Amino acid sequence: MATIPIYVRCFDEDEPSDTNAVCPECGGQARTNAVETVCEDCGLVIDEQRIDHGPEWRVYDDDERERTGAPLTAARHDRGLSTEIGHGADANGNALSGRKRPQVARMRRKQTRGRFQSKAERNLVHGLGEVRRLASALELSDSVRDQACQLFRSAQSEDLLRGRSIEAIAAASVYGACRCNGLLRLLGEVSEIARVTESRVTNGYKTLNEELGLPAKPVSPSMFVPRLASALDCPDGIRQRARTLAERAEERGVTTGVNPAGFAAACLYKAGREEGRWLTQSDVAESGNVTPTTVRTHHETLEEQVA
Repeated sequence: MATIPIYVRCFDEDEPSDTNAVCPECGGQARTNAVETVCEDCGLVIDEQRIDHGPEWRVYDDDERERTGAPLTAARHDRGLSTEIGHGADANGNALSGRKRPQVARMRRKQTRGRFQSKAERNLVHGLGEVRRLASALELSDSVRDQACQLFRSAQSEDLLRGRSIEAIAAASVYGACRCNGLLRLLGEVSEIARVTESRVTNGYKTLNEELGLPAKPVSPSMFVPRLASALDCPDGIRQRARTLAERAEERGVTTGVNPAGFAAACLYKAGREEGRWLTQSDVAESGNVTPTTVRTHHETLEEQVA
């Protein structure tokens, strides 16, 4: 039986695919490789980043198509590139034998011990985990969560964790990400979920704001009125009147340097009294996470300077 020879041609990466290509700059011959098209005479890059028309999936079996995996994320210390050893089954889903289970358990234990290369990486894992927990409790979006995680990374790289707790900086990062995106989250609400005192979170946020220069958006009392009115179950008339009082106070410059949530609570208190619904100062103060004294002081300001 005769053997039919098979000739395989090896294509060089720098082999020109289009010999008629002409450089638009000098008129020389252009050579196209797997990445870009370059003129041989003047070195001008005519085209780059060629499109890969191949499939974006890989086939290991006849019927299973697998992709490259989850995308990179800033919420994980290793950007989501680490691997984990499962329990009780192999990669194909088959149950492990009794002889293999102790071996896999030892491998899992060694992987856990060698997971962190330094103490800084261990602190990063703890901090990012705390940021993810706070973002989940506050029902924040994934984009805001990733921004908070990136803010915590920046704080660690700038050595801002020294002398401060990881939980306080994580809470400050979440609060800072909310402020940068214009989300209305009270500082006391974040500190309560973080299980640290509000003063420590305030100190951490001031440090992040001063050292990193956060593009935090200003918050006005009129922005807090709908949220506090919803928490107090106020009717639309009181809500609209309180918003009008807050906007008038902002126009006259009365709200400069005040707590916006506390001033919004005072506007709701005044609007409730005008409408005949007696909202107590303690109730509105609790909704704005301020003291009744703050509500009383802002109410006196409204009585004197805002009609």
